[in-house]
Amino acid sequence: MARGKIQMKRIENPVHRQVTFCKRRAGLLKKAKELSVLCDAEIGVIIFSAHGKIYEQASKGTMQGLIERYMKSNWGTQAEQVIKDKEVVDLKDEISKLKLEIDVLQKGIRFIYGGGNGSMTLDDMNVLEKHFELWMCHVRSAKMDIMFQEIQLLKNKEEILKAANEYLQDKMNEQYGIDSIAPMLTDIEYPLMTNNQFPLTIQNEIYQF
Repeated sequence: MARGKIQMKRIENPVHRQVTFCKRRAGLLKKAKELSVLCDAEIGVIIFSAHGKIYEQASKGTMQGLIERYMKSNWGTQAEQVIKDKEVVDLKDEISKLKLEIDVLQKGIRFIYGGGNGSMTLDDMNVLEKHFELWMCHVRSAKMDIMFQEIQLLKNKEEILKAANEYLQDKMNEQYGIDSIAPMLTDIEYPLMTNNQFPLTIQNEIYQF
């Protein structure tokens, strides 16, 4: 006798429903085990009955290990996709902001050079003013940084020159001594001074041939 086609809907009779559940549960677990053996696949089956009872079967290892592997694989892929989607959205927002900024700057340049006065609205001018204020802050900050670096370089050079001067002074003191330097400096400063009032005066003499 041929079996009739079973209509896929909830079985109203609780006895028949329980019998069908037990039979099909056993068949499902058997098929899962056969598929795991034949195809060397890792399969996990979890079943909750209408009364809240749980039935599970893991083909390899434990159900907990299989769930952890599933979470790492599935959620890892989803997390990467979420990150990529967020990066794409951020890039689109950044591009949109840059386009608006370029448009405002172009209008501002035309306005500064006397063209396109009517194309600038009050909101555009407010935005342009904020950009100018921000740029001035950046320019002043960069200028102060450069000046600070130059001052620091000059200070470093000053320290180097001081150290070199002290080194040379110590060398001179070691070589000549402090007492012998003073006469030398005096002779260098006044090399032609003598007791005569005019030490370089040469008497005119007439030579006859």
